[in-house]
Amino acid sequence: DVRFAYRPSAPAHRRNKESPLSSDAIFKQSHAGLFNLCVVVLVAINSRLIIENLMKYGWLIRSGFWFSSKSLRDWPLFMCCLSLPIFPLASFVVEKHVQKKRIPESVAVLLHVMITTTEIVYPVIVILKCDSAVLSGVTLMLLTCIVWLKLISYVHTNYDLRALEKSLEKKEELSRYWNMDYSYDVSFKSLLYFMLAPTLCYQPSYPRTPSIRKSWVARQLIKLVIFTGFMGFIIEQYINPIVQNSQHPLKGDLLNAIERVLKLSLPNLYVWLCMFYCFFHLWLNILAELLKFGDREFYKDWWNAKTVEEYWRMWNMPVHKWMVRHIYFPCIRNGIPKFVALIIAFVVSAVFHELCIAVPCHIFKFWAFIGIMFQVPLVIVTKYLQNKFQSSMVGNMMFWCFFCIVGQPMCVLLYYHDLMNRKANAS
Repeated sequence: DVRFAYRPSAPAHRRNKESPLSSDAIFKQSHAGLFNLCVVVLVAINSRLIIENLMKYGWLIRSGFWFSSKSLRDWPLFMCCLSLPIFPLASFVVEKHVQKKRIPESVAVLLHVMITTTEIVYPVIVILKCDSAVLSGVTLMLLTCIVWLKLISYVHTNYDLRALEKSLEKKEELSRYWNMDYSYDVSFKSLLYFMLAPTLCYQPSYPRTPSIRKSWVARQLIKLVIFTGFMGFIIEQYINPIVQNSQHPLKGDLLNAIERVLKLSLPNLYVWLCMFYCFFHLWLNILAELLKFGDREFYKDWWNAKTVEEYWRMWNMPVHKWMVRHIYFPCIRNGIPKFVALIIAFVVSAVFHELCIAVPCHIFKFWAFIGIMFQVPLVIVTKYLQNKFQSSMVGNMMFWCFFCIVGQPMCVLLYYHDLMNRKANAS
């Protein structure tokens, strides 16, 4: 009642309250307005930097950035890419013969080992034999690794379904637990959908959406084109000049190397965030919408990760689910300690990171492998800090520092100078 609530004698202070920016209350408040302010400030600052760069250096984007004559001549890699569907088809034939009991389980395992090994070795040989563009090689290796991971999941899941088929009672119990029909049936339609779906984990059926939102897909495609162009602009206008004017970070002057790494960190961070948004949000959601794929948790709020372990669990959910399903828990079920299973998962991830970068560059100095394996001590350190300083963001700040300010720019400089040295020696 206004007559009593606002009288001069009414108490203005009724209970203990914290200031909104105090340490006890800061994470309980909404900071949407401050976030908007940061966005406005970032846009203003970066707009000024772009204008200053254009005034100082002019337009540095080459005409052959999107389509180069060298990339168009990479026909061996293109033909190799077109031949990759042969391997899922071969796995399907093997699984069909196993289902009809035409070949024993041991022979099927041997055939699958041969198929999956050939699938990943064959593109590596093609790339190493051809002096192709690095971008073409990276694209082929990424597709090769995706197909390999899908093949392992397809074979492993079918093997497990055959094991469950032998115990009908257990199978029915698990079917109720899964809340889905998991009857064992080797279907080409299921395999084809799985190879196209935005997931690395095979299952006979997936959650599906009722329809395709065509206007939504069109909007996401426009965003994809815009952000891809923005990435290209940053790479050509900022990253390339910085890298070309740098020295090898492990051979030159230390202060110069630190200055180049720090100068490269900001545009590299923008490219990395745009890459994440384009691939994990836009592209995977577009693919899911077109295939009516229901589970679209392709990432979690990894930007809030307080430990390095949390980051790896949240930033790439398709790979994380594959690792947990086909590497980590199988190791645990076979009596391997959890920490050893974690190291094995990191080794597998490090090998694939090395393949995707070192093979296209024709450089085998294991920078990517070392970078991924360096995450293991970071997992221990950030987990210790998180346990010691509860409700703090020390681990989160360490994650941003090691990943974006130091780690990624250092890898870019190392691979660039090693690639230039290799080309110089070859010529």
